[in-house]
Amino acid sequence: MSKKISLADWQTQLGANNSPEALVPASAADNLVYSTASGRINSKTEQDIVGTAYADGALRVRRETKGRGGKTVLTISGLTGSNEQLNALCSELKKKCACGGAIKDGVIEIQGDKREQVTAVLQQKGYQVKQAGG
Repeated sequence: MSKKISLADWQTQLGANNSPEALVPASAADNLVYSTASGRINSKTEQDIVGTAYADGALRVRRETKGRGGKTVLTISGLTGSNEQLNALCSELKKKCACGGAIKDGVIEIQGDKREQVTAVLQQKGYQVKQAGG
């Protein structure tokens, strides 16, 4: 005949622990902060540096068509700066080239094959530019 045990005894035999410390993962417990202010606490600021620079310090202007439905896009990589700086440079390039564009993962994308115009604008702003790819 089976022996009756309490719920707490059954959980301890299974290794279950219902304490608040057990419910919070260890990685999240390090960053857990109590605040009476409403909203989420965001540690990232708008001024965080995005993009990665190359060792030689030059920007790479690359023409790409893969994964874009045959459309040509210029990518400008090697830029570092805040989101505001990249947005300002991207909007200036879009105005000078009369085309669309976006910033994705710290890389500026300009629609169309405007290599000469983009290179000229970047060199006027004092950047060292290298044309890479096709």
